[in-house]
Amino acid sequence: MWAMTVEQSGLLSKFLPNTKGHEYADESHAEVGHGRRRLLVVEESISLARLLATGLAAERLLVDVAHDFPSAIDFLENGSYEMVLLGTQSMDGDALNQLSTVRTMRPSAQILVLGGQSGVSGLVSALDHGADDYLTKPFSLVELMARVRALLRRTGEAKTAPQRREKLLLHADQCRVVRDGRSIDLTPREFALLEVLVKNAGKTLSRAMLTQEVWNMAAETNTNIVDVYIKYLRDKIDGDHSEKLIRTVRGMGYVMQIN
Repeated sequence: MWAMTVEQSGLLSKFLPNTKGHEYADESHAEVGHGRRRLLVVEESISLARLLATGLAAERLLVDVAHDFPSAIDFLENGSYEMVLLGTQSMDGDALNQLSTVRTMRPSAQILVLGGQSGVSGLVSALDHGADDYLTKPFSLVELMARVRALLRRTGEAKTAPQRREKLLLHADQCRVVRDGRSIDLTPREFALLEVLVKNAGKTLSRAMLTQEVWNMAAETNTNIVDVYIKYLRDKIDGDHSEKLIRTVRGMGYVMQIN
């Protein structure tokens, strides 16, 4: 199926503009540049990049394409992006450094890694270094577009007013939480986990449920990523406070007690 998809992108290429270093969008839309959401695709394969640009433009999105990381840096320095699709073959040191750089430059953007490394290790490495989602090559364009839409919905929700609970004030657009007047910076993944806990305050959430909700991973995935990130949150939010907000329910999961 993947081979057919690449061949199709080759057939389409003669009808598409050269995307290297340029914005790609369907010129038939009169409202181009007005209210449409902008994404950056970083992918060295020209055929795959064009295929992605075509699919994203069909979703009425504005797309810039970079075929190497220095070009991506130029785009990030000069443009505003709600999402970055970062293509890589393996989650090695260079790829992780690139991912961390994108996260630092665009802390509020959604980052979807399109990786060639299958299995849990590639996914976990990407998430731990700032990615919001990870999709293994080869992938279905239908699944890709579904993931893009889901991530953009999160971006839209992040622009709403701060969420206030009795002891916490959450600023989703800044990945920041305030407890007892003290501002605490969180990573995007830590903030996503905190949001789920806060929205379900008083309810015990299983590790399986948190794995699915925050990391888009199957419940049966064998990983301790939830426990690791719960510890990160506890260190930052509970810290030296005598009252601990994040509690463990032995054999069941975790609960946020803030009311």
